[in-house]
Amino acid sequence: MKYTVVFAVGAALVRATTAVAAGAPVWGFADVKDGDTLMVGSTKVRLFGIDAPELNQSCARGSGHWNCGTAAAEQLTKLVGGKRVFCASMGVDQYQRVLGRCVAGTSDVNQAMVSLGYAVAYRRYSTDYVSAEESAKARKLGLWAGSFQMPEQYRHATTIPHKGRSARSSATKSSETWAGRARGNCNIKGNRNRKGEWIYHLPGMPYYEQTRPEDIFCTEAEAQAAGYRRAIVR
Repeated sequence: MKYTVVFAVGAALVRATTAVAAGAPVWGFADVKDGDTLMVGSTKVRLFGIDAPELNQSCARGSGHWNCGTAAAEQLTKLVGGKRVFCASMGVDQYQRVLGRCVAGTSDVNQAMVSLGYAVAYRRYSTDYVSAEESAKARKLGLWAGSFQMPEQYRHATTIPHKGRSARSSATKSSETWAGRARGNCNIKGNRNRKGEWIYHLPGMPYYEQTRPEDIFCTEAEAQAAGYRRAIVR
């Protein structure tokens, strides 16, 4: 038996879902928790099919870095702030969050976050937003204006222990898991200095070119989580 939710927003329509997979829709005013999570009333809603940077995640742009996680949350706030949000439920995830396709005002929120470049298509769960991601990438919007680590990889990296040799061992394993990162957008070099300290070097820093990396990182946060410290520039 099908339970169909139809919600018109101009020409947009929230897709029909089945009762078994979906459950009841959620609506009301929303508070933003991060770039892909809302609190609608007393219900936590994870935007279905997309993945945004974590709040403490930074991304590269030009020769510097910016807090793309905070920027994603701010963009989501612009989309839902002061508006009633309607979320068609796609089910519940392992954290008991409703997986929702959400609309605020005239905006398909999930689609907009990816189209504006502040989230990526979460291909492991859905391919619905791949074309929106490709469009944002071609236009170099949001995250695509520079380089960044995929949010899922960032979450994996930040589970690495913070201190000591065990952290070094875990970091090596992590780097091996993402083979080829040195050939991509990840260019922070980590190595052991003559004093036995684990340090990392950013592009443009003294000795960067001469440094032979033992680990490659995408963000400073990732390097620090693995037990490294930034090289001191004198």
